[in-house]
Amino acid sequence: MRVFYRNRRLRYAAALASTAALVTGCGILSPDDPDEDGPIVVGTTSAPTTLDPAASWDGSWELFRNVYQTLLSYPNGTTTPRPDAARACAFTDSSQQVYRCELRPGLTFSDGDPLDAAAVKYSIDRIRDIGADGGPAGLLGSLDRVRAPSATEVVFHLNKPDATFPFVLATPAMSIVDPDTYPARAVRRDGRVVGSGPYVLKSYTEGERAELVRNDRYEGYAERRNGAVTIEYFDGSAEMVKALRAGRIQVTFRGLAADDVIALQDGTAEEEDLQLVEGTGADISYLVFDPDDPWTGRIAVRRAVAQVIDRAALAHEVYRDTVDPLYSMVPRGLTGHTNVFFDRFGDPSAAKARALLTEAGVDGPVPLTLWYTTDRYGSETALLFKALERQLEASGLFTVTLQGRPWKTYVAGYQKGEYQVFGRGWFPDFPDAENFIAPFVGERNALGTPYPAPEITGELLPSSRRKSDRADVVEEFEEAQRVLVADARLLPLWQGRQYVASSEDISGAERALDPSTIMMMWELHRKTSW
Repeated sequence: MRVFYRNRRLRYAAALASTAALVTGCGILSPDDPDEDGPIVVGTTSAPTTLDPAASWDGSWELFRNVYQTLLSYPNGTTTPRPDAARACAFTDSSQQVYRCELRPGLTFSDGDPLDAAAVKYSIDRIRDIGADGGPAGLLGSLDRVRAPSATEVVFHLNKPDATFPFVLATPAMSIVDPDTYPARAVRRDGRVVGSGPYVLKSYTEGERAELVRNDRYEGYAERRNGAVTIEYFDGSAEMVKALRAGRIQVTFRGLAADDVIALQDGTAEEEDLQLVEGTGADISYLVFDPDDPWTGRIAVRRAVAQVIDRAALAHEVYRDTVDPLYSMVPRGLTGHTNVFFDRFGDPSAAKARALLTEAGVDGPVPLTLWYTTDRYGSETALLFKALERQLEASGLFTVTLQGRPWKTYVAGYQKGEYQVFGRGWFPDFPDAENFIAPFVGERNALGTPYPAPEITGELLPSSRRKSDRADVVEEFEEAQRVLVADARLLPLWQGRQYVASSEDISGAERALDPSTIMMMWELHRKTSW
């Protein structure tokens, strides 16, 4: 992790840390009254699509982590799940098919209703009962049933061994909701939240603002270093950074454009009291091909696209090296990563791509329509797709049409199979290679398009899930990646880095990102001395 400071002269500090690492400042004291100067205001370009955990498998988790509670979570500095609403959790059998959690005693929701084992069972069951499109039911594929034998005991019975199940329980998708205020078979849509997390959602205006205040009933691991946080939602980086420079917000998270990052790093902006924290990112960008389309249904066409695209040029020219080229669906830094796409295709080559198409009997330029979302994944998304268009057409092998839609209608389109080729981003549910393969394969997956991949779903993933030591799963995930590259239905483009900009009087940004790069707002606080 690197921290860049702006004001007078550039000062540089380096810490041997990952995104989730523990970094402690010197000579900085927390205020005695964290509410004295009002809420800390955080800006982001990632607005929730829903306030109901049963309906979300996306960036809504940013808010959920702070207002709901899960049985397990990630205290600062950890990459494996630890108890939160639970006091203790463990597998109780050698086959890793029975997982038991004991709750902290006396837990309540923010409205005073008791949070007991029955509420946990209700929360998990309703995710599957609702089965919302784009919802997280797919994360529970290994769950057979949930029992609540006592008020403080929850038992999960799995239909197969799954060492990753604790990671699933730690995702914000498994947030515990109040059975009295969340319907069992329908998504709650009144714009309100009743949770048991560190904060209460005081008010919410869709697409604009979420006001969080301390939840006095909270019992969990989070040590809140502020009394209130307001999250402001922006359409793009330029507007967000303008608000930061004007002092209307104190922190920016998720969505900083490359030009703004470079300006903050290089000090090209006028003298400002700003700082930039750079951390390792696990988010990835990739393309998805429709296997039922007359053109992209042909494996030679998909492989030819993979052979033409120049990832290094995309990272340098579009993102100004604020992202890194990615040659696998599993990002660097995770056990099982391999540069399998580079190993297969090597450097970009129009001649090799032409040979692939000729051998398959594909004549003439292939017509491709590339779809992207206009209001997600950062301000460079449109520029990325224009660069892809240039690269593909420069080969003489493709004619490209670009189409963009806002996120909400964009999601509906790919779930209906309307797109020939479309772009997606992925922020991990949990820090394990499993989460960069399993969500994209099977009949029900995060793409909304069935991808059977029987070798992966029937052999490799079941084998890896029997291994509690995740360092022992390299062979399975390397083979799974070889299957994916052979199909070329998914095409990785880049791996991100995480940037958090803030005013110099704010501390804790370097501690505030969990292993899935979700911001833990309670780590932010104002400095009172230097």
